[in-house]
Amino acid sequence: MPFGYYGFYFDPTYILVLIGTVICLWASARVNSAMKKYAGVRNVSGVTGAEAAQRILQYEGITDVTVECLGHGKGDHYDPRSKTVRLSYENYNYPSVTAISVAAHECGHAIQHHEEYGFLKFRSIFAPVASIGSNLGFPIIFLGILLGWSQSLIEIGILAFSLGVLFQLITLPVEFDASRRALQVVSSYGILTETEKAGGKKVLSAAAWTYVAAAAAAILQLLRLVLLFGGRRRDD
Repeated sequence: MPFGYYGFYFDPTYILVLIGTVICLWASARVNSAMKKYAGVRNVSGVTGAEAAQRILQYEGITDVTVECLGHGKGDHYDPRSKTVRLSYENYNYPSVTAISVAAHECGHAIQHHEEYGFLKFRSIFAPVASIGSNLGFPIIFLGILLGWSQSLIEIGILAFSLGVLFQLITLPVEFDASRRALQVVSSYGILTETEKAGGKKVLSAAAWTYVAAAAAAILQLLRLVLLFGGRRRDD
């Protein structure tokens, strides 16, 4: 329940949003720092991210996945629908430890797809449902409030939002497994030296924390919705 103070109102559950925001900002700063640091470290082999990705896919016997270059600063990702590893311009073209690590991570997703990794399959199937739930959660809750505090609608909205939270949790094992595979392949195939691999591990570890932070923030937001609206009835 919001507390009034000289005409202003403070909702104590905002502290949950604040905590989630701080966690996300910390994780973002950490990954940006690690990537920037090792983007300036040239790998001994002189291999670019694109060349590393192509080597890894070849070594793993994956012949139906292509590697594409995105624009400057674009987000690196693997698209399972088109079977494409997409790398930012920097990671595609530069022979840095960051470029190799990121390329190997995205190839880790390609390997997961090739091997029909369970969590990746489930995430791909669940993604459309989670997207709909995340987009409709708050509108349904607000609609419930506007329609005379309809608890049924509010609870449906909270349930819809929770689908997005569940998606964030499903994402964690997918991302951590891809990073594990990435570190394994760059070491096994001699793409990075042991010293460079330590730097790559820092990059991937920092990146993993962004997913943990996003999941934590989503859980805190869901907790806030439950505290504010769960089981609450309109006062007559």
